Amino acid sequence: MRKYTDKKNAQLKNYYEDRFYHAPHTKKLPVEESAFKDYEVLLKKELELKSSFVELDFWVLEIQKEDNVKALTLLKGLGFEVFTEASAVDFVASKKGFVVFYQLLNLKQKLRVRVKTFVSVKERLQSVVHIFKGANWSEREIYDMFGIFIVGHPNLKRLLMPDDWFGHPFLKSYPLQGDEFAKWYEIDKIFGKEYREVVGEEQRDSGYANDKDTLNFARLYHETQKGEEPKKERAKQEYQEEGGVSFVKKIRRDEAKILEKRR
Repeated sequence: MRKYTDKKNAQLKNYYEDRFYHAPHTKKLPVEESAFKDYEVLLKKELELKSSFVELDFWVLEIQKEDNVKALTLLKGLGFEVFTEASAVDFVASKKGFVVFYQLLNLKQKLRVRVKTFVSVKERLQSVVHIFKGANWSEREIYDMFGIFIVGHPNLKRLLMPDDWFGHPFLKSYPLQGDEFAKWYEIDKIFGKEYREVVGEEQRDSGYANDKDTLNFARLYHETQKGEEPKKERAKQEYQEEGGVSFVKKIRRDEAKILEKRR
């Protein structure tokens, strides 16, 4: 019987020994009691906000995806002129879509804002490159890693993965060590699929160590030059080089003793 794997979230892991542990939530404070209150009043006159609060000194506001261009244009006019980041979070399994967010900075007032919007699976999002040039690569990364199509982008193509790559690595359904396509990508690309049995499967275990590999691994007490054949003889190592500092006592490794208790 084939081993069961979670298809909805292949990247889910339990990082805590206590399975009943729940990480505490950060506090969400009202905007009316913060430095963002005047900005919120001005923004609400032009835009419908689904939610608005302050979290970790960030003004976080949620909008409709159709209003992303309008919202960022208004915020830029209010002094948030520096674009710092844009990305997405996969909620496909639970909400059938993604949360896309933009982060802006007001240098004069030292204030930060995060604009969030929800994009359903297979829905498209308008580009904001004509407002912030810095969004160019961020939008390409969103397309590359999540598969969200950005309408109006001047050069929408993959940013990190090859153009012919299959799948989107930041999806929770994408295996951490890659799928079948990723496993054989370089061999298929360079030699062809008919050479899979000749070359063999690629080593993708991040915890694997080869004691005969002198290119990627250090071999304590058996060190060799990079790429040379490994040596079986134990190398003699000293704490101090020959002809060292004259007034420092010479300590030899073969004369060292391990104390079982303090004197």
